[in-house]
Amino acid sequence: MSDQAEALRQLATSQASADMTAVPRSARFITVCSGKGGVGKSNFTLNFALALQQQGKKVLIFDADLGMANIDVLMGVSSRYNVYHVLRQEKSLAEVIHHGPYGLPFIAGGSGIADMFAMTDKDVSRFIQQMEALASDLDYILFDTGAGLSRENINFITAADQCLVVTTPEPTSVTDAYALIKVVHNNHPEVPFTLMINRAGDAQEAQETSSKIILTAKRFLQLDISLLGYVRDDQSVSRSVKRQVPFLVGFPKSEASRDIERLAANYADVPFKDSGTVHKGVKGFVQRFLKRK
Repeated sequence: MSDQAEALRQLATSQASADMTAVPRSARFITVCSGKGGVGKSNFTLNFALALQQQGKKVLIFDADLGMANIDVLMGVSSRYNVYHVLRQEKSLAEVIHHGPYGLPFIAGGSGIADMFAMTDKDVSRFIQQMEALASDLDYILFDTGAGLSRENINFITAADQCLVVTTPEPTSVTDAYALIKVVHNNHPEVPFTLMINRAGDAQEAQETSSKIILTAKRFLQLDISLLGYVRDDQSVSRSVKRQVPFLVGFPKSEASRDIERLAANYADVPFKDSGTVHKGVKGFVQRFLKRK
């Protein structure tokens, strides 16, 4: 764990010259969102990241929920620093990375996300430089956003390479998930969406739930939405939340754990599709997020 943290610090602070003509490796930026709260979005993000890590992928979670940041709470890990300290130049981006179970790296949420919109061009350049160093050693950066359509959430959704929308079979959850997709698509038709059904009773209920959204989006928005899959409703999930341990760690043989492992295996095996968008790396992500050219 300490070796991994040290490696990330060295990457973020290195000033070595690089071949500017080469295309640097960069993580894929994935936003995980939901139309309403209480659908298990953060818990899914955490365990999905762990499952991807088990597949040999390098993953970092960025807790982008301003109001209800809780990734650290779900892991029972204390997080002292966040993006706020980076923007105040008190810490580097690599120095605010904490580690959870199995060394999973994450950046805790905080008010610093809102402060990003006030960054000067010089601050933006400095932030991009640190992000590029960080992303060059990762496969995925998962942004766990807040529920709904706040300014910050919309910016994360439209800036990312892909948006994973988490919903449950509950009618209000389905309605709000579709509303989120509709609003974003009407203003940013280039955003690629992928759907994930959480707390499904069984495969049939998951299929019925996903079909409602996918077929409606196709009919009224002319939008194709892919389906990641589903995670079954499992009491071990709530027990793991109370114990502040990811269910993939605390209950590795549970139905939810088997489901999340299946999703991660399928996701890791399929080449990433930009769905009409162009992956522009860190610089493109930051500029799109801040709405700057």
